[in-house]
Amino acid sequence: MAAQLLAGGPVAETILSDVKQRVAALEERGITPGLGTILVGDDEASAGYVRKKHETCAEVGIDSINVEIPQGGGQSALLGAVEELNNNPMVDAYIIQSPVPDNFDFNAALNAMDPAKDADGLHPQNLGKLVLQQPGPVPCTPAGIQAMFVHYGIEVAGKSVVVVGRGPTLGRPLSLLLTTKQNGANAAVTTVHTGVADIGSYTREADIVVAAVGQPNAITADMVKPGAVVVSGGISWEGRKLLPDVDESVGEVASWITPRLGGVGPTTVALLLRNTVAAAEAHAAS
Repeated sequence: MAAQLLAGGPVAETILSDVKQRVAALEERGITPGLGTILVGDDEASAGYVRKKHETCAEVGIDSINVEIPQGGGQSALLGAVEELNNNPMVDAYIIQSPVPDNFDFNAALNAMDPAKDADGLHPQNLGKLVLQQPGPVPCTPAGIQAMFVHYGIEVAGKSVVVVGRGPTLGRPLSLLLTTKQNGANAAVTTVHTGVADIGSYTREADIVVAAVGQPNAITADMVKPGAVVVSGGISWEGRKLLPDVDESVGEVASWITPRLGGVGPTTVALLLRNTVAAAEAHAAS
């Protein structure tokens, strides 16, 4: 069996088409949505992700600005950038690109954000809304994975889903999201992590496996039930080469699998812009 590809590009195109229409509607009212990014340190991969976000903003008509904090800038510089974007009326939503260097406190900066401008859906107030199933920005990578399931008609309701990883940007919010009663969710979700002795004993029973650990080849073919849907959400780098969490051999066992390149990445960016235009619409209505 050769798995079908869960390509993120077509999903992102559908989302961005909707974003363009909503941006145009705002522009008719004299409003241009604005996204801000805060890039901390000199990590090349993070800089590349930020560039892609700004390029996509330009494609759909969203204004964007980037604030760079050098490695030695210190926590006060990061908090100053947060305050700057909180107070900038041209910025409807913004993100702090993660991860940040070890000498910075990401959580402290996150807590200082205006939750109404949280484009990533990671502020505690917005994660609380996800727990309570209230409207609000949903973390972008989890929302992108859900959008992939919907786009490709993958049945999630009532299925057994195992999320491997419990990080605050992907594993934990995805586990919450997939239990909510909505399209592309409503599943029985189990969360496991590197502290679990035999992860395979869980993943081999799952209809859907999402890897979110940032460890190369964390999921191998012998850990997957034939016909399962497998999503590689976490990544790591070997020099300039991107390494997914899921070994390529899984493609011979699974029914659907994300490609090494062009999987969840494009949908993550698209959902970031959808959160941004939603923030602009909320600000325009207030």
